[in-house]
Amino acid sequence: MDISGINGNDYASIIAQNNGQNVADKIDSIKEQNASDVEKVAACREFEAYMIEQIYKSMEKTIDRATEKSDYEEYFGDMRIQEYASKVMDQGGLGLAKQLYESMKRNEGDIRLSQE
Repeated sequence: MDISGINGNDYASIIAQNNGQNVADKIDSIKEQNASDVEKVAACREFEAYMIEQIYKSMEKTIDRATEKSDYEEYFGDMRIQEYASKVMDQGGLGLAKQLYESMKRNEGDIRLSQE
């Protein structure tokens, strides 16, 4: 299945419904239940966005600063990084969500067999 054809509003609404849940927990719960493709894609895209955020945060730590971060940078830094990750996802992401989704689909039969 080509995950790019799934409507952005579909996976955005699913992410909003599960907002308090940890990203890794979402992936695990989707693997355990018979989730729809839209739910799987939403979880995979959210995981990829989270990973992109972590990459940006790690890159930011490598910057030598002549001065301390301002209060503004401290307060809004995470929001800025989240926006960067969102922009990367809007432009197609890194392909991690697609690979994770395809892996979930490939292993779907294996999971069902192990639960029986």
